[in-house]
Amino acid sequence: MTAFSQADKVGEGRRASYFGALSGIGTAGIVFGVLAARFLDTSSIFQVSAVLKVITAIHLKAFLPESDAGVAVSDEDSTRPLCSSSSDSETAPTLLAFRMIPSLSDMTNLLTSSATLSRVAIITFFSCLGESGLQAALVFYLKVCFQFSKNQFADLLLTTSIAGTISQLTLMPFLAQRLGEEKLLIVGLLAYCAHVFLYSIAWSYWVPYFCASLAILTVFVSPSIRSMVSRKVGSTEQGLAQGCITGIGLFAGIIAPIAFTPLTAWFLSNEAPFDFKGFSILCAGFSMLAAFAVSIAMWTKSSLAS
Repeated sequence: MTAFSQADKVGEGRRASYFGALSGIGTAGIVFGVLAARFLDTSSIFQVSAVLKVITAIHLKAFLPESDAGVAVSDEDSTRPLCSSSSDSETAPTLLAFRMIPSLSDMTNLLTSSATLSRVAIITFFSCLGESGLQAALVFYLKVCFQFSKNQFADLLLTTSIAGTISQLTLMPFLAQRLGEEKLLIVGLLAYCAHVFLYSIAWSYWVPYFCASLAILTVFVSPSIRSMVSRKVGSTEQGLAQGCITGIGLFAGIIAPIAFTPLTAWFLSNEAPFDFKGFSILCAGFSMLAAFAVSIAMWTKSSLAS
């Protein structure tokens, strides 16, 4: 979240690449985490994780200054590489005094101040609801239908993470410059719909692995949303806007297990009204389809306006 709030330091034309790079680095961390877990004892995994969290917090405090109220970087500066060092004349941003915690009305006013922000909030809710619903159901579904073991689940996670890392660090910067974040969002949501619907009708043990490989396209969703939100707010509102989007996603993540876990258990049991073990995952796909429909409507309106 803190890194996302620094988006105003990057030119608007390159923010999709910026968010993609951040997400790709995070996904790479998942890859190394899954691999490390193969060689660590169960008790050691939690200890190592706690130590790494502490190191991250120390690094955050020591090396990442608070964003100031300066002007966002213009597109004229977007030719400079993301990782280039700053000039000698550039001064570090100063830490602003903490004034007040934004209220719920402040967040609501921010999200309703723009039609794009409102639609992005809706897309975030439905896409996160579908994603969290899939995660809530997938473990039970694959275990019952294909007798997946914990190692096979780890392989799925590894496949998804590797595909996502490669895509976000190499493919997304290339496509973001040519398609723009709105089209990337549509591509990502369309791939996510295929990803979820294929899981729901999986007919063989290899289908989940193919679905996991679709992460090469599904990972476009979150960075595209972050980039669109970043471009619609000022430099002093980056943290609030990104926090709102994160909060909406977390709220959907709370609702999803409550709704999808009982539904999954019902359709995996002998008391199911009809034989469709992947029905709960299909419902998660419909949630993702709703997000895709809103993204199409948003892109259509934007195209007509331009």
